[in-house]
Amino acid sequence: MLLLVAGGGAWWLHHPVSFDRARLAPGATSLDLSIEPGTTPRGVAQAVADAGVQIPPQALFLWFRLSGQARKIRAGSYEITPGATPRSILRMLVRGEETLRQVTLVDGWTFAQVRAALAKAEQLKPDTQGLTDDAIMALLGRPGVSPQGRFYPDTYNYAKGSSDLAVLRRAMRLMDTRLAAAWAGRAPGLPITTPDQALILASIVEKETGQAADRAMIAGVFCNRLRLGMPLQTDPTVIFGLGDKFDGTLHKRDLQTDTPWNTYTRVGLPPTPIAMPGDAALIAALHPATTKALYFVARGDGSSEFSTSLDEHNRAVNKYQKGHGE
Repeated sequence: MLLLVAGGGAWWLHHPVSFDRARLAPGATSLDLSIEPGTTPRGVAQAVADAGVQIPPQALFLWFRLSGQARKIRAGSYEITPGATPRSILRMLVRGEETLRQVTLVDGWTFAQVRAALAKAEQLKPDTQGLTDDAIMALLGRPGVSPQGRFYPDTYNYAKGSSDLAVLRRAMRLMDTRLAAAWAGRAPGLPITTPDQALILASIVEKETGQAADRAMIAGVFCNRLRLGMPLQTDPTVIFGLGDKFDGTLHKRDLQTDTPWNTYTRVGLPPTPIAMPGDAALIAALHPATTKALYFVARGDGSSEFSTSLDEHNRAVNKYQKGHGE
């Protein structure tokens, strides 16, 4: 056990401090400690004491100096738990062992769902609260770009007090990286010509797929339709285009109501992605199955039935959607 009893005048002789143990404030199960960039070692020692560690800040500062590591302390958000010692606190600060939280962005989410998740994330600074989607994209350096599909679905760690804008920036850059890699390795002869088109197609594949095994086939159907100039006729794009008007059931009138995302009334890809695609959907969109199928219908178990002709498709619809059977 090291007792600090010298180096600071007579005060130290009457107030020896043990550096083998430290006490937290009464009743505390853990303490939050925030060290801002540029804080001096003396300021760090004061911040530790202010957080609730019961140790004289003058003594802790002197310990920092005697350790030779005072200038190596890193800014960040930390958590001090029972059993911590001045030694362990200094080690944590020097190593930058921040207390991290997590937020998960899920494949297939819209940007509205992303924003809702960030708003609920623990100890995440809501810098985007009250901003429009356009304003957020401008702050991210993408003015005029739709936020839909631009963020990679993953789990992101962040320090307490981090900005939600910083999480979005990381997710956007990761999607840029994943999309560029997928585009560079794309199959030849695709009916899409840009990475943005790949992102749009991947977002549709993401929303249409009930089982992972069907992704490439679904992408193959859409690619066949694009080559032939047939409407994609995919319900998820119609639902996206309806926005708040969608009541949970897709009606015939909805399929006939024209919007930029209605792939029944318009040929080709919609103008923007409709959700965040994951890696599997990106790969499927850029490596579609070689197939003659032009139609598919949900079987009701998550899988899809694929057909090459309208007659076959109508029979499949009767069997799986209307329950008429064969």
